[in-house]
Amino acid sequence: MPSSLLAAALAAMPAAAADTFVFFGTTRSPDPGRGFSVAHFDTATGVLTKPVFLLEAAAPSFFVIHPDGRHLYTANSINTFQDQPVGAVSAYAIDPATARLTLLNQQPSGGAGPAYVSLDATGRYLFVANYQSGNIAAFALKPDGSLGERTAFSQHTGSSVNPQRQTHAYAHSILPDPTNRFVLAADLGLDKVFVYRFNQKDGSLRPNDPPFAKVAPGSGPRHLAFHPSGRFLYVIEEMASTVTVFAWDSARGVLTELQTVSALPEGYQGVSACAEIQVHPSGKFLYATNRGHDSLAVFGVDAGTGRLSLIEHVPTQGRMPRNFAFDPTAHWLLVTNHGSDNALVFGIDQTTGRLTPKGTPVPVPLPYCERFLPVRAGRR
Repeated sequence: MPSSLLAAALAAMPAAAADTFVFFGTTRSPDPGRGFSVAHFDTATGVLTKPVFLLEAAAPSFFVIHPDGRHLYTANSINTFQDQPVGAVSAYAIDPATARLTLLNQQPSGGAGPAYVSLDATGRYLFVANYQSGNIAAFALKPDGSLGERTAFSQHTGSSVNPQRQTHAYAHSILPDPTNRFVLAADLGLDKVFVYRFNQKDGSLRPNDPPFAKVAPGSGPRHLAFHPSGRFLYVIEEMASTVTVFAWDSARGVLTELQTVSALPEGYQGVSACAEIQVHPSGKFLYATNRGHDSLAVFGVDAGTGRLSLIEHVPTQGRMPRNFAFDPTAHWLLVTNHGSDNALVFGIDQTTGRLTPKGTPVPVPLPYCERFLPVRAGRR
C-alpha cells in the first residue's frame, strides 16, 4: 500500500482505539496480501479495529518485536532463498508513530522452513529454529537493528516413533531461559527439548550436559514457555495434544519432568493438534490453543509446584487457532484463527483466569502470528 494511502487508512481508524498497534502476519500463498497488516487495539475496552495491509513479505510465519519497540524480526518460512535450499530471517524498522515497517535486511536462516524466532535478554542476538531442516542458529544484531553475522549453528539428528512425521529432526521453537545463560529448543521430530549454554559475549551456543530432556515418544514438542518465576518450563506437544511441566534448574540447565496433562477435554475423540502455549504474566494461569477442537485450554498454575489444573476450554469462534498474545495490560488475550481468516479478543478474569469473548471475531486476512506494540509518549 502506498504510504499516503496507509496513512489515510490508519488515520481513519477510530480514535478511541489508539492505545496500541497490533501487527499481524501470514504464511499462506500464493494469495495476494501476504505479509504484514496492522490494527489498533484499545486496552481500556478491548476493541480491535479491522487491520489494514502494510507491506508484502514472504511467509512471515512467526515474528517478535524488539523491547525497544522500533524493530521487528521475522522467520520467513520458505524453503528457497537466494537460490539456496534455506529459508530466511528478516529485520524491519518500525515507525512507532505510524506503525510503518521498513525492511532493513535479510539473512539466510541456515535451514529450510524457519518456524520460530526469539531474542536474547540483552536484545543483541536473534535465535531461529529451522523446522524442515531440523537445526537452529543465532545471529548478532547490529546497532541499527539490522541482522549481522551468524554466531551459532547446531544440526539436530535422529528420529522418533511416528513414521509419517518423525523420520528426522524438526526444530520447531527456540527460547532463551530467564537467566539468559541457556537456550532451549523443542524438536518435534525427535521428541526432545535441547538445552544449550549461551555465551552473551560472542553469541555462541554449545550443548549443555545433559544436552536434552525427552518427552513421551510420539508427542511432538512444539513450543515452550517459562513461568515468570523461572522455576518451571511448559512444553506443548503438537501431536499428542498435551502439555508437559518441567522443573528448571537454572544453575545447571537441567529439566526434570513433573507432570503431563491433556490440552483437550476428557473423552474428546476428534482430530486435533496443539499450537501455542503461554503463561500469563501473573504466573497464575496457562493458556494453549487446540487446532481441530478449535479452542483455548485454560489451566491454573500452582505457584509452589508449577503443576497444572484444568479450568476450562473456550471456543475460539473460528477454525485452526494458532498463535495468541496478551495485550500490554495482560487483561486481554488476542487469538488468530488461521483457518477462518479472523481474530477474537477475550477478556481475562484476573482472579480465575477464565476467558470472556469481547464482541465478535474481527476479519483478518490470512492470520498467523500477532504482536502488540505499546504506545510511546508523544505518538498521538
